[in-house]
Amino acid sequence: MTGDGAEDQRIVTGIVSGQKELFRVLVNRHEQAVYGMGLSFFRNAEDAADFTQEVFLKAYHSLSNFEGRSRFSTWLYKIAYNTALNGVSRRKEYQSLAEGELVPDRHTPEHAVLRSAAKEAVADAVKELPDKYRICVDLFFFYDRSYQEIEAITGYPVNTIKSHVFRAKKLLRQKLAAYSEEG
Repeated sequence: MTGDGAEDQRIVTGIVSGQKELFRVLVNRHEQAVYGMGLSFFRNAEDAADFTQEVFLKAYHSLSNFEGRSRFSTWLYKIAYNTALNGVSRRKEYQSLAEGELVPDRHTPEHAVLRSAAKEAVADAVKELPDKYRICVDLFFFYDRSYQEIEAITGYPVNTIKSHVFRAKKLLRQKLAAYSEEG
């Protein structure tokens, strides 16, 4: 998620004080990241869009409960994560951002082919990780969340998160080493 924590706090204070129109600013700042999480869990644009709307509705209705002890983005991610877990338990399994489409490469055709092959290898390796490892890896590497923020979002203890990330990296190294030996 993007956005400066102090600025988000100022906006939240304004919304709670009655400046409801400021909520649009928070949505604009964090919508892409929440939508990305929705794509990871639900694997299609329509469900991700519905998820994003649901998360922001929940956040809006709970805004007065935001105490500012964590960054707004961490609080919002906790809502998103719990909403996604509830939705995914009714639908499908989690899909890592590594499995989705990233920004297209604008380099040479050869570089694009190599990048595509590497991206596919990473996505395949990440797909094979247990869900509990994948969510920690995604939040840590793709969403740039700290261990403490991941703890606040997932409820996993920090040492468990560190262990999941460590084990995931080890598994990915092994898988990708085998891939590089093949190709």
